[in-house]
Amino acid sequence: MSFRSLSALPPVFSSLVRTTSIVSRIPPLTSRFLHSRKRAPVIPHTSIQIFREVPEFRIWRRKQLLDHRTIGLVPTMGALHEGHLSLIRMAAAENHNVVVSVYVNPTQFGVHEDLDSYPKTWEKDCEMLKRLDKEIAGDGGNLGKVAAVFAPTTDVMYPSGPPSQEVNGKGSFVTITPAGELLEGASRPTFFRGVATVCMKLFNIVTPEKVYFGQKDVQQTVVIRKMVKDFCLGTDVVVGATQREADGLALSSRNVYLGTRRRKIATVLSKALRVAEAAYGRGCRSRDEILGPANELTKLLLREQYQLEPHERVKFEVDYLSLADLDTMEELDEVDSTRGAILSGAVKMLPVESPQPGEDLGLSDGPAVRLIDNIILKSKQMASSI
Repeated sequence: MSFRSLSALPPVFSSLVRTTSIVSRIPPLTSRFLHSRKRAPVIPHTSIQIFREVPEFRIWRRKQLLDHRTIGLVPTMGALHEGHLSLIRMAAAENHNVVVSVYVNPTQFGVHEDLDSYPKTWEKDCEMLKRLDKEIAGDGGNLGKVAAVFAPTTDVMYPSGPPSQEVNGKGSFVTITPAGELLEGASRPTFFRGVATVCMKLFNIVTPEKVYFGQKDVQQTVVIRKMVKDFCLGTDVVVGATQREADGLALSSRNVYLGTRRRKIATVLSKALRVAEAAYGRGCRSRDEILGPANELTKLLLREQYQLEPHERVKFEVDYLSLADLDTMEELDEVDSTRGAILSGAVKMLPVESPQPGEDLGLSDGPAVRLIDNIILKSKQMASSI
């Protein structure tokens, strides 16, 4: 039937035929969502929607844009802890809606790293977000709320298949150099390539006004800021303070691997960094003056462990202690007190030696755990503004 012959039909039928004709010409994907736009599932007893597919999320995101609602993104790999929650609180204070991504990204793990054993705690994470949702709702000082969780599968995030975890593997990558080749990048050559790639994907999917990272992963924040700047991405990178246990250990999802014995010694890195910070506070500015005391402390603490019996001691290896530029992560011989610097380090806690019957070895029987931490050495200007 032609549109010309529609005039002979009653108005209601004419309208129906026109609508049917128009819908039939809509691309299949769009048509499917027009006819089956169902509300996404939610975390029980909350309004927090759960999205696992990109098209559904983009429909929701477009509505926020049309309603002039700003979005803050908190990228995570799940196994949420107080450090993540502090970032979500920051995002809720500054944005109408907060999106929390939960995705264990395979491309930032090396071939022999702990991808398979990385903690996956979906139910616990949802319960934490539920409690936080109530807390944020009860705080009248917040602009927004936790609105959505984006929890895709690897097939969604890597539609052509995940790029290889090999150093020289093929795939679609985002690489940020030289910042991504130093320190953590030198020890874990595929790490920042994987981080930058997955973050670029998340930023393209979520299109947040602001994205939130913790200072504990300070080199990651340097890499992401450079990526946002160099690729002209329309988002602001906000960095929240490192959250710590009472004894100074930086919160990390990997801390669950430590177990009781190694947990007591895991503060070796934070102690070393504080010693270096104290040297800077006394007026030391050269690399040797600042890092020297930190290196001596780690050696002393390791000697103490080797004096213990095998069933009591904890072995660890210092990967690096760094004194680096704030913007490039390049190593410094001297700190310019008008700019400040980044103190950072990495320590590998080795598996427990001579485990005892019933001893708490940590998740997955306590594999080697790599801990990172950092302290910002403040410039004179930064210190005076506090």
